[in-house]
Amino acid sequence: MNKRIITGIEQQKKNPNRVNIYLDEQFAFGLYKANALHLKIGEALDEPTIQALKQTDTIEEAYQKALRLLNIRPRSEHEIRSRLQGYGFVDEIIDPVVAILLEKEYLNDQQFAAEWVENRTAFRPRGKRLLRMELMKKHVDEEEIQTALEALPEEGQLVREAAKKYSNRLKGLDESTFKKRLYGFLVRRGFAYDDIKPILDEVWEENARLNSLENEVLKNE
Repeated sequence: MNKRIITGIEQQKKNPNRVNIYLDEQFAFGLYKANALHLKIGEALDEPTIQALKQTDTIEEAYQKALRLLNIRPRSEHEIRSRLQGYGFVDEIIDPVVAILLEKEYLNDQQFAAEWVENRTAFRPRGKRLLRMELMKKHVDEEEIQTALEALPEEGQLVREAAKKYSNRLKGLDESTFKKRLYGFLVRRGFAYDDIKPILDEVWEENARLNSLENEVLKNE
């Protein structure tokens, strides 16, 4: 079998983490430094070895892209697979990358579901039904979704918290308009009518009480 000789290993000018490999005095391919540490000038490489080096490097490239995606925000396994496919990587490359991420626990759908639910509840409260749909779209397993949702308070409390946060935007409105807009907001957040209805009067009365107190303070200033 024909072998080619490594005649040069040079650091890339635009990417210090990569090197160019020259075989028989000609540029052959680039590698991440970590994948080239064992190579030496004068070493002979056969074609299967060259192809294996290229594949290992492609896996590393996909891995680095996955890490950048995860640094932006947590993602489900399905999201990472989809994004890597979008970059043009095939399953033969994606599968080992995902395996590494799972082993290092950079990917963990149970943790992802829990963090998703916690973040939504803290900053954009919504019903359990909508949360379930969001996680299903990210292909999180039903068991992991259920575990994450079980950590939440009961639905009535979720509605109340969401309603109170949004009611700050409705100050100064008459009762009918206030309730209509609050109801529409809560429906869009995935809450059911039976859970919303008893909250409308409660939040309206609290809002009216606070407005009354504010007006009294203004009068006495």
